[in-house]
Amino acid sequence: MLTITQALYDQIVAHAREDHPDEACGVVAGPAGEGRPERFIPMLNAARSPTFYEFDSQDLLKLYREMDDRDEEPVVIYHSHTATEAHPSRTDITYANEPGAHYVLVSTADTDGAGEFQFRSFRIVAGEVTEEEVKVVEAY
Repeated sequence: MLTITQALYDQIVAHAREDHPDEACGVVAGPAGEGRPERFIPMLNAARSPTFYEFDSQDLLKLYREMDDRDEEPVVIYHSHTATEAHPSRTDITYANEPGAHYVLVSTADTDGAGEFQFRSFRIVAGEVTEEEVKVVEAY
């Protein structure tokens, strides 16, 4: 289960809406070994595409060095889908390389009649996708 604060949830959704019609992407870092998302880090989608996201390699290297210096790890890796449901694509599964992370997908398209976005979380390990519950809290 992903437990996330309302503030972080709102920041991820706002970023997805802001970058629409392109896919948004980013990371929420947290203290190493604790699995608690704390620091919101929106990233630039280097692909600038409505159907694909890609972290800029230099930005990603800088981010990992910064997280290492702060004794953090990527707890949530998020991106948006602009025209499809919030579910990992084959490409998303192929590029998922953080087995301990929660992969959050936000859809900015109303694909299920439930409203203008979906917010879902998945674990992706060795190509296997498992959806998990998302619990939104005011604070930890």
